[in-house]
Amino acid sequence: MTERDDRTRYAPVAMFAYSRPEHTQRTLDALAANNLACDTDLIVFQDGPRTEIDEAACDATAEVVADTKGFRSVRLIRRESNIGLADNIISGVGEVVSQNGKVIVVEDDLVTAPHFLSFMNAALNRYENSPQVWHISGWTYPIETDGLEDAFFYRVMNCWGWATWADRWSAFDRSAELRKPFSAAQKKAFNLDGFHDFHEQIRDNLAERRRTWAIFWYATIFRRGGLCLNPARSLVENIGHDGTGENCGIGIEQATLCDQGSALTLPDEIRENELALARIKQHLRISFHRRALRRIIRYFRNAL
Repeated sequence: MTERDDRTRYAPVAMFAYSRPEHTQRTLDALAANNLACDTDLIVFQDGPRTEIDEAACDATAEVVADTKGFRSVRLIRRESNIGLADNIISGVGEVVSQNGKVIVVEDDLVTAPHFLSFMNAALNRYENSPQVWHISGWTYPIETDGLEDAFFYRVMNCWGWATWADRWSAFDRSAELRKPFSAAQKKAFNLDGFHDFHEQIRDNLAERRRTWAIFWYATIFRRGGLCLNPARSLVENIGHDGTGENCGIGIEQATLCDQGSALTLPDEIRENELALARIKQHLRISFHRRALRRIIRYFRNAL
């Protein structure tokens, strides 16, 4: 094996950080505890501070990255100015996949299971030449797993720990996707037959109420009939839903991190798993009613 072959045996990890040193430390500690960390190159893209107030926290976060051990290599790229999370991710992912052909992506508030990297690399290798597969997810909804295999395919892209290939990512164009209308039938399918309004995020971007990237990656995959691989039990926990993150809510229900060994079985048949889809729809329906009930309770408490 040549030096170049050895360097690209495992996909590099692109991590995106800003000004949360404690979250960043937990994310890096969990990644470093992964089985393949010592064979993995880590590239951290840190956005520049928005204000002078953020500079100290950004510097502290950079120090956490600089002190990181346990990876094949660690490289920190600090943006000279604040470009925002969406542009930081779009640019960083593009840079890494163009140089390596594939990438594993995490943000600074994701705690991964010890076999996250093993699952991601196995899936990247297994489906590299399967054009129907566009995206590998590490996080999944907390659904009932009886009757499901270790992993399944379905249409929706989850962005809390994910991976893809250069040829798939090359189709992504946020600006172009933003301008493409959805037919009524497309919108219904995009929204999982009305069980969750994913399209709301596109409307918010059009109205400039937010600037995000992930919904447009999902739209890119969806329009091309692509599928995303998900573990049946989550390999990622998002610790950023404490009000500190960008585009994050509070109190998102999550599955317990999967403690199964690294040898997760990958599906042979590449098609949307109807049982998993039905359970995700059920979970989304229950979650919607729970959120509505909490809003009603808060309303009456505030009225008293």
